[in-house]
Amino acid sequence: MAVTLVTGGIRSGKSRHAEGLAGGLSDVTYVATGAPDGGGDEEWSRRLALHRERRPSGWSVLETLDVAGVLAAARGTVIVDCLGTWVTGLLEDAGLWDDLDAATDLVDAATVVLRDALTTTQADVLVVTNEVGFAPVAATPSGRWFQDALGRLNAMVASVADRVHFVVAGRVLDLSGTPVVP
Repeated sequence: MAVTLVTGGIRSGKSRHAEGLAGGLSDVTYVATGAPDGGGDEEWSRRLALHRERRPSGWSVLETLDVAGVLAAARGTVIVDCLGTWVTGLLEDAGLWDDLDAATDLVDAATVVLRDALTTTQADVLVVTNEVGFAPVAATPSGRWFQDALGRLNAMVASVADRVHFVVAGRVLDLSGTPVVP
C-alpha cells in the first residue's frame, strides 16, 4: 500500500488536495484529529463545518486521536487530517502543555507507534500536516516546542512515505523524487 504525505501552510489547499487524490474512491475513511466540537471556538467550528460539507457523503468519518488503531484495521484509503491537530490533541488530553519534557516523551512514543502503523497498514494513506518551517520562531516555550515536535514528526512521516506533496498558494509541488536530508 502507499503512503502520501501532503504538507503545506494554513489555508494552502492541502486538505482539499488530499481529498482530491481520494475523490473518485468509494472506500475512504476520513480520520479527523481535531476536537469535533471546535472546543467552544466559533471560528474553529466554522472551519470544521466547511471540511464536513466538502467530504463526499459515502466516506466514513472517524473523529479520533487513535490514528494507529484506525490504520491497523483499515482497508481501502485513509485520509488523516491532520498531524498538527493530532499533536495538539495528544497534549490536550494528557494535560502536558506545561510539562514539555513529558510532552516530548509522549509525542516521541506516539510517533514510533504511528511510524509502525504507516509501514504495516493494508490501506493507502494520505496524511495531511502543517508545514511549520516558514513561520517566525514562536514567542513561547510551548509554541517553540510545538514547531520542533511537528517538524520532527513531519520528517519521520516523509521518511516512510512513498510520495510527498507540498502545497503552497493552492499549487502542488511533488517532492517525492527530491534528495532527503540525512
